[in-house]
Amino acid sequence: MNEPFRPRPAAPADTGLAIADLDRRSREIFRRIVDSYLTTGEPVGSRNLSRLISVSLSPASIRNVMADLEAAGLIYAPHTSAGRLPTQTGLRFFVDAMMQVGEMAQSEREQIAAQVRAAAAGRTFEGALAEASSLLSGLSRGAGVVVTSKRDAPLKQIEFVRLDPARALVVLVGQDGSVENRILDLPPGLPASALTEAANYLNARLAGRTLAGARSEIERQREAMERELDSLTARVVEDGLAVAVGHAETRQLIVRGQANLLDDVKAAEDLERIRLLFADLEAQTEVADLLSRAETAEGVRIFIGSENKLFSLSGSSMVAAPFRDADQQIVGVVGVIGPTRLNYSRIVPMVDYTARVVGRLLER
Repeated sequence: MNEPFRPRPAAPADTGLAIADLDRRSREIFRRIVDSYLTTGEPVGSRNLSRLISVSLSPASIRNVMADLEAAGLIYAPHTSAGRLPTQTGLRFFVDAMMQVGEMAQSEREQIAAQVRAAAAGRTFEGALAEASSLLSGLSRGAGVVVTSKRDAPLKQIEFVRLDPARALVVLVGQDGSVENRILDLPPGLPASALTEAANYLNARLAGRTLAGARSEIERQREAMERELDSLTARVVEDGLAVAVGHAETRQLIVRGQANLLDDVKAAEDLERIRLLFADLEAQTEVADLLSRAETAEGVRIFIGSENKLFSLSGSSMVAAPFRDADQQIVGVVGVIGPTRLNYSRIVPMVDYTARVVGRLLER
């Protein structure tokens, strides 16, 4: 799998450069600067580079090349007389034009597949998503994230429980064992027997269907229902399904492993960056919206630093990939969030594989 990776950019790399614009020694020096940053987070100077690169160049010649790379906006000096680090534009250029994706270890593939499937078998699909997020966090040393629409699982049973004269609880039992409750406003004058009658009507016809399928079936059989049920009971049937379907479309965000981001803190500015990232992760709606942008991509998508306003202060990155249901419709996204020096070549195939494992659960 050692081939150039071509992710869909989160934003165009505004370098004005193509890989062909860099000669061999410029490419190697730039690659070494990026590799050093992704490995250590530290700037690298001309003397160290002269020992790392394969071509024989003096420190002075290397400094000339670095000056050209800096003028092109690919690298910068964080401090006077310091070595160089890649800019966010440089990282984007590297990811789009130069990065080679690594091969996942077979043990990692087996671990992801086994643990996600075990979670799905023993719990709900949401439990499998939480496990996927935890696995990505542990393997990447970043924060694992998942966003998805709440799954419209096939139904096993629907019950109505009266709370007071004006409200009832709609209890939805899925075939996967999940139980969810909704509050339903009742029409005035509804007799006590109407809730039992509405539940019996639904359970006799709709077991095994999803909420969306149940609503479609009720709409199709509207005339027959109105002949069989009185108007108030028919209204409970329709309103109960409407409330259930409306809640089922809510998106949910799962984040695991934020503490991993503290493991690599080396300086006060790193701690401040992590504090800002934690604040970003607290803004769940914005994180979910950012992940949702990856739903338009065919494969893995990479967001680097200030390419997205959510990470503009913390200088963080996200690698994300969509997963699909049995009808090949995109229903969610899995990903990893961490510092901009994420090990992209390792994390890209990891996120992609996890998305495929989650998608295969939905094909059953």
